[in-house]
Amino acid sequence: MKKYLDFLLIFFLMFFIFQFFNGKNNQVEPQGIVFETDSSSYSVPASIFLTIENNTSEDIKIEGCKDISINYNGSPLTLPEGFCSEMALASGDKAKVDYSKLYESFSGEGTYVFELIIGEKKYIYPVEVSNRGIIGKLFVGVFYAPIFNILAFIIQTFSYSLGWGIVLITILIRVVLLFPQHKMMVSQRKLQQVQPKIKAVQEKYKGDSQKLGMELMALYKKEKVNPMGSCGFLIIQMPILLVIYRIILNIKDPANAFYLYPFLQEFSISAISYDFFSIDLLSAGGVVGAILAIFIGLIQYIQVKLSLANKPIDISKKWVVLEKKKWADDYNSMMPDPEMMNKFMLYGMPAMVAVFTYTLFAGIGLYWGISTIFAILQQLFVNKIIKK
Repeated sequence: MKKYLDFLLIFFLMFFIFQFFNGKNNQVEPQGIVFETDSSSYSVPASIFLTIENNTSEDIKIEGCKDISINYNGSPLTLPEGFCSEMALASGDKAKVDYSKLYESFSGEGTYVFELIIGEKKYIYPVEVSNRGIIGKLFVGVFYAPIFNILAFIIQTFSYSLGWGIVLITILIRVVLLFPQHKMMVSQRKLQQVQPKIKAVQEKYKGDSQKLGMELMALYKKEKVNPMGSCGFLIIQMPILLVIYRIILNIKDPANAFYLYPFLQEFSISAISYDFFSIDLLSAGGVVGAILAIFIGLIQYIQVKLSLANKPIDISKKWVVLEKKKWADDYNSMMPDPEMMNKFMLYGMPAMVAVFTYTLFAGIGLYWGISTIFAILQQLFVNKIIKK
């Protein structure tokens, strides 16, 4: 029964992660005139989209900047000529006003108040714009801006092809991380090889946790094995994965020009081609999405299997890395069953990656696929070294 509870725990954890990336929530149908931006607070550069939705029974007409005004810290904000235009909204219609190209107009910190006048009614929506904090600036300066500029340079070099940009920047990132990834893989394989010795120590000192810890540390030192060898690489890899996800998700955003280095100031975001061998990289789902999801799920399974053992994996073996101790009294019941964790890594993780690939942009799936293929080749090389 506990194994099934462990599996449900892992499933719900992945479900919440999926909901975070998917970002879809059930909402109550609004009434009247909806006048709001896509967020109430922004960081510089602010890509603001204003939504106007007519949920009344009458048609309305909005005359650009005459009916929509913006006050910045109490003073009217002047927008470039030709930006404002008229729009007519029938009952039930929705329209968006895109201010993302005017991100420089929202570069100052403070409160921007959007006002809409329809007849005798006034609708007000305040927005806060601020500069990023120290952590945000560090993240942008160390990860987002450099990776975006490298991607922009590759895209520009290859006739503004987003597909080739993703392929080449993925390979470049994997090459840069080659050494820490190699150390992580070697550490994992060595740890598997000393499992019989670890098990013997655990059996010998199972009643003395302090002595057990000391003996295990001595064994790790003797065998030159680091049980936390993969953590450093994961700490580096996760921000990069998050950056790639955000860049592809917002690749159309004109405000990305804010991050361009001086030698790329002529780079045109609007000129980017999203078609890659007849695949729309900014589309999700459908037949193409299903094929991509199955393929990436399969190669993810191959990668995990190669990382666990050279020979066919038998999860029931007791020498696997995450082994549950035989003494149940000393085992923490709040921790997931290690045996189940291994099964999840081998079968559940590829399945979840396949679901993510299907629901997210194909461009993100392309990045994941190239990265996984690179990891498989590297793992085969490491396995060969360890075998010798």
